[in-house]
Amino acid sequence: QVQLVESGGGLVQAGGSLRLSCAASGSSFPRHDMGWYRQAPGKQRELVATITSGGDTNYADSMKGRFTISRDNAKNTLYLQMNSLKPEDTAVYYCNAHGYSVYGRPYDYWGQGAQVTVSS
Repeated sequence: QVQLVESGGGLVQAGGSLRLSCAASGSSFPRHDMGWYRQAPGKQRELVATITSGGDTNYADSMKGRFTISRDNAKNTLYLQMNSLKPEDTAVYYCNAHGYSVYGRPYDYWGQGAQVTVSS
């Protein structure tokens, strides 16, 4: 079982920046593929960015150039640096960890979410 705890959300004006953090429990963090997803009111959850255990990153088109995903394996922490925020970035942001156990079983864990509100 992996527990994920997001922090760093809040209220920011358009054009501002925020950094989200996701602290993971356990000793297997370096093996997890990680990601950030978001869900706005009345909309489906969508991909923001992912980072593999090897450090390869992928971004949704609307976040490219504004958001940066990174990880610190020594601190068991995932980050999302968000710059040039827009009101349409307002959503609950979720941290995700997934992969395969040493026994080959898939796993998929989610944090409780962090609210990000961007005012115009």
